[in-house]
Amino acid sequence: MTQGRPLLNRRLAEFGTTIFAEMSALAVRTGAINLGQGFPDTDGPDEVREAAVRALRAGHGNQYPPGPGVPELRTAITEHQLRRYALAYDPDTEVLVTAGATEAIAASMLALLEPGDEVIALEPYYDSYAACIAMAGATRVPVTLHPEPSTGSYRLDLDELRAAVTPRTRLLLLNTPHNPTGTVLTREELAAIASLACERDLLVVTDEVYEHLVFEGEHRPLASFPGMRERTVTISSAGKTFSFTGWKVGWITASPELVAAVRSAKQFLTYVSAGPFQYAVAEALRLPDSYFDALRADMRAKRDLLSTGLAEAGFQVYRPAGTYFVTTDIRPLDSTGDGFAFCRSLPERCGVVAVPNAVFYDHRDQGAPFVRFAFCKRTEVLAEAVSRLKGL
Repeated sequence: MTQGRPLLNRRLAEFGTTIFAEMSALAVRTGAINLGQGFPDTDGPDEVREAAVRALRAGHGNQYPPGPGVPELRTAITEHQLRRYALAYDPDTEVLVTAGATEAIAASMLALLEPGDEVIALEPYYDSYAACIAMAGATRVPVTLHPEPSTGSYRLDLDELRAAVTPRTRLLLLNTPHNPTGTVLTREELAAIASLACERDLLVVTDEVYEHLVFEGEHRPLASFPGMRERTVTISSAGKTFSFTGWKVGWITASPELVAAVRSAKQFLTYVSAGPFQYAVAEALRLPDSYFDALRADMRAKRDLLSTGLAEAGFQVYRPAGTYFVTTDIRPLDSTGDGFAFCRSLPERCGVVAVPNAVFYDHRDQGAPFVRFAFCKRTEVLAEAVSRLKGL
């Protein structure tokens, strides 16, 4: 019946159940505090939620919305990019609304890559990157961010990045602020990447979903650098900024030619999604600066609470400059440096769930001793997790 072939196609054979599903199930089974998966445990602003209710009741988006996204949201996205970054986009030809950033990444890879193309991604990388590159039939080429214990941060080696580019390189897939390390690429690093992309005529896809969660430094879209607007697909979403991750509203901004290419793939994935929520996100993007400032301050305080608690528990802590996550080295507590075994035993040992960073690496040995914790939870939940972790 199956002609002797496995049911799962070979491009996806290496991808089983995600680590997030495994660790979340472990949290449910043990009653542990789940600091593994990056979703908030509270909803976002009431006015944004009520905007979705109004849209539902008014019949806005209850049927198929326009393929590129509702005009109200596309306009709000362009206003946001102009106000924040002085990047001007046409809402009719240079914006595409997607089912979250994950679909934006998938559609971009499927649209822009051919079998045999190489894609450079910074590792550790968000796990869907590898799967999307594989589905496109391309080859991923990881460039590793290096931990620096002396500074408690991760560093990109620009010489390694340059050396990874070959005649087969088609695209750079970047993520800043970076999940899971919390690295925020500096203006100088971005300028060097832009120069390399222009010199080697490379496309760039940038995942910027944590753009409003930068605690040190600044977020600058790569598309704002000379020569990059016409070769960059910029991705963001509403989930991380407004704490409505279940709505799955994402978007890309790019040149008309790049948007048209990505739309050609996207229309055969979901076609459209989240109609009423699109209207609500349009209102969310127009919230005053005070909202974004308060969000950042709240997350910074939570980062500090968890980072300090992890250090007191004995971990080597890499304090993130952005995102929802803090990476730790377990070796001061576990000389084996086996992050998988550590995470699988942690719920029974102290009632907390984390995720092993090795799942985000091609070079598993380099990620083996590192473990990621999420701090996008209520303060009292983080305080209880810190109390439990001190039992280690």
